[in-house]
Amino acid sequence: MPQTIALVDDDRNILTSVSMTLEAEGFAVRTYTDGAEALRGLTQQPVDLAVLDIKMPRMDGMELLEKLRKASDLPVIFLTSKDDEVDELMGLRMGADDYIKKPFSQRLLIERIRTLLRREANRGGTEKTADAMLTRGELTLDSSRHLCTWKGEPVELTVTEFLLLKSLAQRPGHVKSRDQLMDSAYGENIYVDDRTIDSHIKRLRKKFKAIDNEFNQIETLYGVGYRYRDG
Repeated sequence: MPQTIALVDDDRNILTSVSMTLEAEGFAVRTYTDGAEALRGLTQQPVDLAVLDIKMPRMDGMELLEKLRKASDLPVIFLTSKDDEVDELMGLRMGADDYIKKPFSQRLLIERIRTLLRREANRGGTEKTADAMLTRGELTLDSSRHLCTWKGEPVELTVTEFLLLKSLAQRPGHVKSRDQLMDSAYGENIYVDDRTIDSHIKRLRKKFKAIDNEFNQIETLYGVGYRYRDG
């Protein structure tokens, strides 16, 4: 049986084009044009993952996510406008798993969907516990549950941020180029420019500094890449 994706967006052009792409990749797709309609549909017929626009009539993506989270841990990706950083952070705190800014690459969306679905499969026990847990000093990463803590405090990370941090923390002291980090977070067949990686690293540091202002584990080597401090 194909995995089923719900698309919720009031832009019918996005629903049509993304549906075609997902179906071509072997997914089954259900589309909804507003949050209220989606809540009814998802309650009656659960799906494997949902992609939600934040700004919609009748019930926006935030309210829809809040209602869904009362009964389900369904993986959710938010679609956000270019400058909606507040919405992104609010969405992650409420339980969204990742977000993608509009306008977006459909290929990137497919990769994010596949990553989240693989994570859900790993939750079922296919990932070895030793591989799932990574501890580096005050940092703990639990891939099977997508949990990150620093000094015992939870750090809310998107899938992309989690994968970047894991790639760096797996080999402390070793420099990772931007190309290597791209492969870790997006897969070898996806290209994003260097500024995208730099932006993610900046957000990572900001999230850790909000918990610990002395956090300085992620180092920049100008013209080379990044590394996680050894010790």
